[in-house]
Amino acid sequence: MLTKMLKGKIHRATVTGAYMDYPGSIGIDSKLLEASGILPYEAVKVLDVTNGARLETYAVPQEPGSGKIIILGAAAHLIKKGDIVIIMSFGYLTDEDIKSLKPRVVIVNEKNGIKEIL
Repeated sequence: MLTKMLKGKIHRATVTGAYMDYPGSIGIDSKLLEASGILPYEAVKVLDVTNGARLETYAVPQEPGSGKIIILGAAAHLIKKGDIVIIMSFGYLTDEDIKSLKPRVVIVNEKNGIKEIL
């Protein structure tokens, strides 16, 4: 049996932009993607701490070190510039793989720079 488990997380990032006229996704600073283990174009869940919205989309890499967290497409109706979000990716693991699982959790500062990796 496979169990869906947390693989990577970017914790409490600040949304730097929200644009509806785009085919849909979330743009994320590629340094944050790498640090969290989230792959370019991987499916992610986005939780808006500011307003409680939750959605699923995919990660699009942005310039490394830019601090960009950009909501693109229809999700811009739910999440706005300045909102605080949590971005998570998941994987399906066997019971054996779960024993060695250590999700990569990236804590960011107010400018979406890496503050700490847990």
